[in-house]
Amino acid sequence: MNPVCYLLVATRNEGKLSEFQHLLSDLAFALYSLRDFPAIRPIPETGRSFVENASLKAAGYATQAQLLTLADDSGLELAELGGAPGVFSARYAGEFASDTERIDKLLAELVTTGAAERTARFVSAVAIAGADGNVLDVSLGICEGHIALAPRGSGGFGYDPVFIPNGYDLTFAELPAKIKNQISHRAQAPQGARQYLQNLTGGSGAG
Repeated sequence: MNPVCYLLVATRNEGKLSEFQHLLSDLAFALYSLRDFPAIRPIPETGRSFVENASLKAAGYATQAQLLTLADDSGLELAELGGAPGVFSARYAGEFASDTERIDKLLAELVTTGAAERTARFVSAVAIAGADGNVLDVSLGICEGHIALAPRGSGGFGYDPVFIPNGYDLTFAELPAKIKNQISHRAQAPQGARQYLQNLTGGSGAG
């Protein structure tokens, strides 16, 4: 199937890009990432919610690249921490902290927290904006679970090694990609986006 439209996936994160490539693989789009636009200016994530941040990024990058653009904002929320790290998930341990450093900070804050209080949820918002910056579609995905006592697994990225989704004994980093891509917040949120993009191309897609 030949691509009939171009779509910028507004990320430089190879793990996140790979997930979107998999989730949108049967749609008639040629995908680009921010790595294909080295001169593009970063869009500050100043929103107070995942939806606001996804919309800001989609609109801001779309107008710069002059392309239909998909952007997401996702993160981890813990009731025990008052909803933190929330929209600050990527900057929880500092602007340039590694995934390991963010996980270490989170586990340190939960060191005296019992298993019953380690409930958590991953939230993901996906926004699509046209080349003019108009936000055309927004969808939300949520995956409930809890935080492991220590990191486990080598797959995924971000907080995946410490997040155990409800109904499973394995972390996101231990689960096979096929299962994770069916149950994760990043799998749920793009479903509305998939439908919107599918309608744009007039294709039926799969699944």
